[in-house]
Amino acid sequence: MKPDSEILKAADPIIESELSADLGSEGDLTSLFTIPEGLKGTGEFLSKGEGRLAGLDIAGRVFSRVDDAVKFDLCIRDGQAVTRGSVIGTVEGPVHSLLAAERTALNFIQRLSGIATRTALFVEAVRGTNAVILDTRKTTPGWRVLEKYAVRQGGGRNHRMGLYDAVMIKDNHVDACGGTGKAIARCLGNMKKNGKSLFIEVETRDLDEVREASGYPIQRIMLDNMDTDTMREAVRIIGGRMETEASGNVTLANVRSIAQTGVNFISVGALTHSVPVLDISFDIRIAR
Repeated sequence: MKPDSEILKAADPIIESELSADLGSEGDLTSLFTIPEGLKGTGEFLSKGEGRLAGLDIAGRVFSRVDDAVKFDLCIRDGQAVTRGSVIGTVEGPVHSLLAAERTALNFIQRLSGIATRTALFVEAVRGTNAVILDTRKTTPGWRVLEKYAVRQGGGRNHRMGLYDAVMIKDNHVDACGGTGKAIARCLGNMKKNGKSLFIEVETRDLDEVREASGYPIQRIMLDNMDTDTMREAVRIIGGRMETEASGNVTLANVRSIAQTGVNFISVGALTHSVPVLDISFDIRIAR
């Protein structure tokens, strides 16, 4: 799957920033002083592990930003699986340009592929249940659009993009308003006053809050940091009147048992906030 213009547009300022940080005003001094001017070569991206890919077209954008004469060809596309030793793609052009773009391109591919890979593991872990894996807003500053794109390439779905595109009443809102029902009622009243009709999710911490929240016309109830027995009872109480979402301390070891409680969604901060990169190498062959 090829990223749309929104993804590439979001990547452009990050590419500019990263290249500027890497090359400064002097450029790649090591290559300048060791590699003959005009020497041509081919670089090969090789997977050194198993995983799911994301960010390949963004990497191509890095090379074209450094030198639009570089030719970038992919053997595999975003969203596809790779095994150890898989050739991902090649770039051809001046060796100076290939080396100047190498690290920035790899940073994008490795980071985003790591997210896609971790997401795919969670999606596979709940296969056969009705649960959908969601990301969170726990993303790298400046990379949110890209990291949420990588989640989609791993088979997950995006939660809200930010504070602006949905209403999510969390514990701090509830405590500030003096209770779950008061927070929801105030939200609904102000939305109506302002002519708004938005998706509303409410975070709950116990079954009393679940019972209170489920009496209002909202779209989803989050079950935060509950054990599986409590989640199962919450799902029974809600009875399908609105969607349910499990959140908090979700791991690959427990995600399937969470899914088996009957929740509709499981949000996983670990998809983005602490994911290991997918190991990918870049080796250059000199044209003779």
